[in-house]
Amino acid sequence: MTVTADPSLVDRIVIVTGGSRGLGREMALALAEAGARVVITGTDRAALDRTVADGEAASAPGRMVAAVADVRVFAECQRVVATTHAAFGRPAVLINNAGRGMRLISEAFTHEPTRFWETDPAAWAEIVDVNVNGAFNMARAAVPSMVEAGFGKVIGISTSAQTMVRRGYAPYGPSKAALEAASRIWAQDLAGTGVDVNVYLPGGASDTDLLPDRPDKRGADGNLLPPAIMRPGILWLASDLSNGHTGGRYIARLWDTTLPPADAARAARDPDAAPPVGVR
Repeated sequence: MTVTADPSLVDRIVIVTGGSRGLGREMALALAEAGARVVITGTDRAALDRTVADGEAASAPGRMVAAVADVRVFAECQRVVATTHAAFGRPAVLINNAGRGMRLISEAFTHEPTRFWETDPAAWAEIVDVNVNGAFNMARAAVPSMVEAGFGKVIGISTSAQTMVRRGYAPYGPSKAALEAASRIWAQDLAGTGVDVNVYLPGGASDTDLLPDRPDKRGADGNLLPPAIMRPGILWLASDLSNGHTGGRYIARLWDTTLPPADAARAARDPDAAPPVGVR
């Protein structure tokens, strides 16, 4: 999938949480290949190092840095931002991608739903803590310097509306609903600051570690989208082409790379997610 990246991405400083695998890895690599300087976070040092090596091989040495961090811990999120400042400078884009999925609840969740009262409370808490509190922690650590500079972008990686309420998908689905609600509020809080907040999602189950590795690997919706589907949209959302677009919800599956960027973004924006009052 070849997409011409906007020149504004050259040397743009981006943090991608959960950037060593799956959707995060694809977005991080796409941004590095477009000339951005990218810091990826995760808890697996070996996986992070592999992604950095692949990113530098596809772009240039020094374009990517790995930071081992647990987004559930605010101090570690502050350290990621400090690492970014030390390596490249002020982060201009934060992609809140780090997440935990339903495999913590059950390896059979795609075909044998776990009822909420059968769920391990510790697993429930971990999913919510990473997917909701982790996104807040990273935004809380990164956004102040964006506001000070008068420019920035926060992009939350979400899931399909059906998944949010699908039987057997609690708490993963509700955690993403919370992330989307928080993102809409953040867009309003940041109105007039130059910092945009949007939500981006594949548009169906994707081939990542969030799904059990089975011969018939598929999501409950029957889809299995390639992680690379996230590449075109993230290049637009992280670039100057999206300046002023905030409070939106964009679906990667609907991104038509044959269209001009503005038209592709318009077609991929969820029309049911109208900007909240106060956001234009």
